[in-house]
Amino acid sequence: MFDFHMHSRVSFDGHDRGEDMAKAAAAAGLKEVCFTDHVDYDPAGKIPGMAFDTAAYNREYDGLDVPGLFIRRGMEFGLTPDNREDLRRDLQRRPFDFVLGSIHFVDGLDVYFEDFWRGKTVFQAERRCLEETLACLQVHDDFDVLAHLTYISKTRCHPAPRPVPFEDHRELIDEILRLTAAKGKGLELNTSGMDRCGGFLPTADYFRRFRELGGEIVTVGSDAHNTGRVGQYTREACGLLGEIFGYVCTFAERKPIFHKI
Repeated sequence: MFDFHMHSRVSFDGHDRGEDMAKAAAAAGLKEVCFTDHVDYDPAGKIPGMAFDTAAYNREYDGLDVPGLFIRRGMEFGLTPDNREDLRRDLQRRPFDFVLGSIHFVDGLDVYFEDFWRGKTVFQAERRCLEETLACLQVHDDFDVLAHLTYISKTRCHPAPRPVPFEDHRELIDEILRLTAAKGKGLELNTSGMDRCGGFLPTADYFRRFRELGGEIVTVGSDAHNTGRVGQYTREACGLLGEIFGYVCTFAERKPIFHKI
């Protein structure tokens, strides 16, 4: 089993040492993990320090070894429509095995908090996040996998947490999935919504449609920020992708590896 979305204390919002996270992964029966610490930039400049320090990253992971566990090094980059050059610069920090592309800011606001939600219905908030995702996909090419497409589902200020219904936004989601597949990018099944909004991020119907539209690369990540969430629901997630695709992907040196399930 695999967990390709983990944050240690290297991330601004992480809590535990990389060594402890890796040992938790091995104890949970995982075979391969990837640390994907945050590189985010607040467009409004209100929240500093959301991008990890490269020296701290190197100290935490270089030389880290846990018997029976493959440990990869990656990052989670927060995409916006105008930060393509930032991503290209940050890719030069060090060699990475894997790069997740995420959308955390929409219209210059962090979707996790109240300012973004003010004056919006749930449908409107979902729609703006999906529209921003499409805008980011149209300009970015340097990431490997689109992370937690329906991240909005689990955010703190969501008035009625729910998985984003595919049918409510079908045409827009189809555009996102079609472009993701056409660019040869992958789609992440993020398990962190299970105990926050009652479903994977995104849900199984998105992945079935992704395959219909030519998508091939799929990964699983817990989005763990502490040892207690490492590998959470990843066995179920790998099983689901195995039913739909027959495999789950990991990455090494920015290239996908297909594991039959």
